[in-house]
Amino acid sequence: MRLKILHFADLHLGVESYGRLDPATGLSSRLGDFLRVFDEVVDYALENKVDLVIFCGDAYKSREPTPTQQREFARRINRLASNGIAVFLLVGNHDLPTAIGKATTTEIFDTLAIKNVYVSSRPDIYRIKTNSGLVQVASLPWPRRGLLLSKEETKNLDFNQIKQKLEAALTRIISVHAGRLDPALPAILAAHVWVTGAKTGSERMITIGQDHALLPGNVANPAFDYIALGHIHKHQVVSSNPPAVYAGSLERLDFSEEADEKGFYMVEIEPDKEVGQRRVSFAFYPVSARRFLTINVGLEAGDTDPTATVLRAIAPQAGKVKDAIVRLQLSLPERMPALIRDSDLRDALKEAYYVTIAREIQQEARLRLGNWTAEELTPLDALKTYLATKKLSPDRAKALLEYAQGLIDDQAR
Repeated sequence: MRLKILHFADLHLGVESYGRLDPATGLSSRLGDFLRVFDEVVDYALENKVDLVIFCGDAYKSREPTPTQQREFARRINRLASNGIAVFLLVGNHDLPTAIGKATTTEIFDTLAIKNVYVSSRPDIYRIKTNSGLVQVASLPWPRRGLLLSKEETKNLDFNQIKQKLEAALTRIISVHAGRLDPALPAILAAHVWVTGAKTGSERMITIGQDHALLPGNVANPAFDYIALGHIHKHQVVSSNPPAVYAGSLERLDFSEEADEKGFYMVEIEPDKEVGQRRVSFAFYPVSARRFLTINVGLEAGDTDPTATVLRAIAPQAGKVKDAIVRLQLSLPERMPALIRDSDLRDALKEAYYVTIAREIQQEARLRLGNWTAEELTPLDALKTYLATKKLSPDRAKALLEYAQGLIDDQAR
């Protein structure tokens, strides 16, 4: 039978940037944004009778989520599982505890042995029964270095050498997984990992250069029908044969993701007449993530009514402002900020969900040497002007200028 799989990742419940505190609940309004798009995923899976939902890591922003965040996540997982949909939860880097003895953020599902829910915190192969038959899911969660590399292996190694050993260990795990698969059954690799060449989103600000990274060819092993990836927030296909795909984050986290479309992937695996031969198709489905909008305005020194100039720049964007998180970026001369009426700007943006106004002040050249600025003078002319203000004797000033000229000439050689 045709197998229908929904692939999503990087939910990051708990991100509160650009939100407001709801006085009735004490919760950030942004929690509602993240739960709303999560609901879209769950609703789609139920309405379209999906066989398997694969979540590729980072359920929460924090490694120690609040009980409310855990409750809301569990409610939605339970909706899927209780309606006969198998759910596979992969542990990402944000799901790992801060100490070895602590549980991962999704481990509770495993502990309670919730029917139809599978949790992977260590590399393994799972044979999952779905409404359309068995499917194999090979897992590559975010690694705990101590589980893959011994102290002896990392002794006297620097950071880059340890990272290389870790990358080699992860590559071996994928190869071992591939060798253990039953070729008669559909096979998925679910991995929370950085693949080299992937286009990054907001996560690059805190992880680039620090993460281990695997080559696309080492991840896209032909033994798998589909490679479901998590960790990178921009949805993309990093390999086509077999498809290795980042679902991206479900909601925009900051302005670095302003232009990114958010959503999930639907994957269909259909068996061919020959045993072990399967046709795979996949497509991206967007969700209604909160829109981000940047409005850039440059102001000139001679502008007598800069507020009106900014309002004219906002006007063409009026249709995009409603319910968006808006960043108004002003580039303006140094003495102008006092002339701008913030209340008028915020009134023009009142239909936005959230507004932030940033100012980039253009530094003006300062008059320090009479009628000249330092930027307009050669070093020797600047010295002449300076010495003139010190009322030195002509002979003393001449000697200093000759000495300065000698230094300039030496430097020129």
